[in-house]
Formats: sequence, C-alpha cells, structure tokens
Amino acid sequence: MTKALEFTIHDRLDGALGRTGTITTPHGDVQTPAFIPVGTSAAMKALTVDQLRDTGAQAMLVNAYHLYLRPGHGVIDGAGGVHDFMNWQGPTFSDSGGFQVMSLGVGFKKVVDMTGDKSTNVTRKKDKLAWIDDDGVRFKSHIDGSMHMFTPELSMQIQHGIGADITFAFDELTTLHHDYDYQIESLEKRTHPWAARSLAEHKRLNDERSHRPPQALFGVIQGADHEDLRRQSAKYLGEMNFDGYGLGGALRKDAIGDIVRWMCEELPEDKPRHMLGISEPNDIFACIENGADTFDCVSPARVARNGALYTKNGRINITRAEFARRYESFDVTCDCYTCKNYTASYLRHLFQSGEILGKTLATIHNERFIVRLVDNIRTSIADGTYYDFKKDFLNSYYSD
Repeated sequence: MTKALEFTIHDRLDGALGRTGTITTPHGDVQTPAFIPVGTSAAMKALTVDQLRDTGAQAMLVNAYHLYLRPGHGVIDGAGGVHDFMNWQGPTFSDSGGFQVMSLGVGFKKVVDMTGDKSTNVTRKKDKLAWIDDDGVRFKSHIDGSMHMFTPELSMQIQHGIGADITFAFDELTTLHHDYDYQIESLEKRTHPWAARSLAEHKRLNDERSHRPPQALFGVIQGADHEDLRRQSAKYLGEMNFDGYGLGGALRKDAIGDIVRWMCEELPEDKPRHMLGISEPNDIFACIENGADTFDCVSPARVARNGALYTKNGRINITRAEFARRYESFDVTCDCYTCKNYTASYLRHLFQSGEILGKTLATIHNERFIVRLVDNIRTSIADGTYYDFKKDFLNSYYSD
C-alpha cells in the first residue's frame, strides 16, 4: 500500500457512537474494535511472538521511552525496524514516550506533577526525575540516572527509527491534581503546539525515509475531566492532518464513557480513535459504546505474572489453596492454550514453585481473555446483539 493508513467503517452501534471497522497498515489489517497487547521493550513479557499471535492479537504496541534507552532506536532501525527486530510481522503501534518520561520521572504512574509548584506537587523534591518546559521534557533515566531531553521532534525520530505502523504525537501528561488553569496552559503552550511540531517532523521523516514503509501519526487529546477542554482539544486536533487520534490523559473512571463521548463527538468520523491504557471490562464497554476503536494496556499481562487470572465470573488468584487439587482448568469454558492443556492444580504449583512457566501460561490466558472479549463485542455490534451481550457479560463478571 502507498498510504500509511486507511480506515473503513462497517457497522454502527444503534443509539451510540460505537462502530466496527478495518484499519489497514503496511503490515496488515486490524479489525476494530480491537485490544492491542503491550510489548513494552519490543517483547511481550514471558511470551514469544508466536504465543502472542495465538492469543488472537492482531497488533501490538511498543514503548518509545524504553526502546530509546535500550537498545536505542538506531539499533532497531539498523535491523530493518521493529517488525524484523522482534520477528513480529503484524501491525505495530508505538507510543510517544510522553507518559513514561513524566510518570517514571516522578514515580507515581498517572499521579504526576511537572510544575514544581508546592500546591500541586505530589512527590518529594528528592524523588523528582523530570522537568517540563514549553520545548519538551528533561528527565533522568530510571536505569542509570543519565540526563535526557525529549522534544516532539526527538519523539518522532525515535518512533520512525522503531518503525511502528502507527505512532503518536508527543504531548504533556497532566493529572487530576492539576487545576483547571494549568490544564488550559498545558493545552495552549505544550500539547497543541507539540502536536503541530510532531506532525511537521513526522512528515519530514516520512518523506526522507522513503526506503521504509510510510508510518501513520495519531494526535493525542488531553483536557483531564473537563468537558469544555476535552471538546476544545478534540476539535483543535481534529482539524489537523492526523491519521487518527489517541484519547489520552488522566480521567475519572466513573466518567470514562462521558469523557470519551465528548472527544469522539468532536473528532472526524472517518479516522480511528485509540484509547490509551484501558483494559478493565466495564471500561472497555463504556469506551467502545462512546466511539473508541482500539485499546492498549499492560494490565492483563502484569496481573497475570502475579497469579491474577480473568474468568467470566471475575478475577481469581490461582495461588489460593482451593486450586491445589482442582484437576481441571480453572476456566473450563476458555479456548486458550493454557486452559486447554493445563489444570488449575498444575498452574498453582508453578506459581508456588516460582517457575517462569507459570507466568507464561497465565499471560497467555489473560491476553486471550481480553482479546476475545473485544472480538466478541465487535461481533455483537455487527449482528445487533451488543446490549444483550454487554448485560450478560458484565452481570457475570461483576457478580460478586
């Protein structure tokens, strides 16, 4: 294909903004809605690419911050790009690194402060490893303490070196600890100007690097939980020539559907929308219903490595004593490799013994569970059974 990305809408959800579609990239198609597993350092922890592919994953997301620090985007570019580097030949997303340079810079995940203002600072000064200004973010590596500076231009250079099919503009991650005035300042002085700078550098790199497949760029919308700012950001970025949009930033979980709807009502209808960092089932339904097309999140794999497994009746902890003599799968209805081949008793034994295989088998199951859930949502939109499917699934999953 000569285009970096094409998006075709197939079915629409009655009474809501949800839809099904196809994202076409140089490395294949993604049927949407779709869950995109996260392989942070160009690897899904504990899985081979073949095991990840067998979960039904259509694409994966890699992390620009981590790959910049190790092994370096030049190394990946020299290998022919991330697809050849890690032997994953399907579509690939890369985030901008903006979340990590800020969240790892202060060590509080999404609860971060970049201003140094004592009224909003949520970390001790000695813990602070990142500083922001209107040009970019200066930060210390969480690996060795070395100093680095991320700008929109460098973020795009890193992502082009990585070679992902879908990249994201560099933006400022604000939090719910930042007040309304700061959110306005962040949009006007950083996120929106950085989007324009990202777009200009992205175009330059696509033109310059004609020996590589063209890459797509998504703009990232911010505005915390303020309706006027979310709509303003979506409308502003929606008028720019992005290939799609990332729905980003901190937001209230109890309002996630409304916040997604505010953004999607302002965005171009014919471009895909990616929800950053979402995997809880009720959140997935709320986001799809209100217009999101794809999702990524590290959580399914992360909790799996600690023995927490998804089932249709909610999460279980496989290390509990009740599974010691259960000589069948912990989820007899699941079609994943783990549940078809191993008993709950054996899986518990692996975790109790500290065997790496336990993490592998648990991760296979959790990734398959979420991928299959979103696949089933896509099917239910297409055949008109979405609302019944949603009711049955959520009633069962949250029955306790």
